[in-house]
Amino acid sequence: MAERPADSVRPLEGIDKLIHEPARLTIMAYLYVVESADLTFLNRETGLTWGNLSSHISKLEAAGYVEVEKKFVGKKPNTMLKLTAEGREAFQAYRSSMSQMLNGLPD
Repeated sequence: MAERPADSVRPLEGIDKLIHEPARLTIMAYLYVVESADLTFLNRETGLTWGNLSSHISKLEAAGYVEVEKKFVGKKPNTMLKLTAEGREAFQAYRSSMSQMLNGLPD
C-alpha cells in the first residue's frame, strides 16, 4: 500500500515555527556552521536591514536559541552571536523534521 502524501507531511505538524520563518532560518543556519559571528557579518550575509536583523535576533534570544554578547573592541561596539546548546538542538530537530518530510515526498 502506497504511503499517502499527507503521511509524508506529518513531520511538519511539530515544526519549530520560530525557526521556520525565512529570516530566522537564515540566521540560525549561519550560526549553526560557525562558533560565533558578529552582527556586521550576519547583516552582510543575510541582506536583512539592521532593524529587521535586530528584531529577529531578539526573538531567537528570547527563545534561548541565541546568545548575544555586546562588548567594545577598542572604542568600537561589537556584538557577537552564537547558538546556545538549546538553539543547536532545536536547529538539528528542525533539520531532521524537514529532511523527513521532504524525503517522504514522491518524485
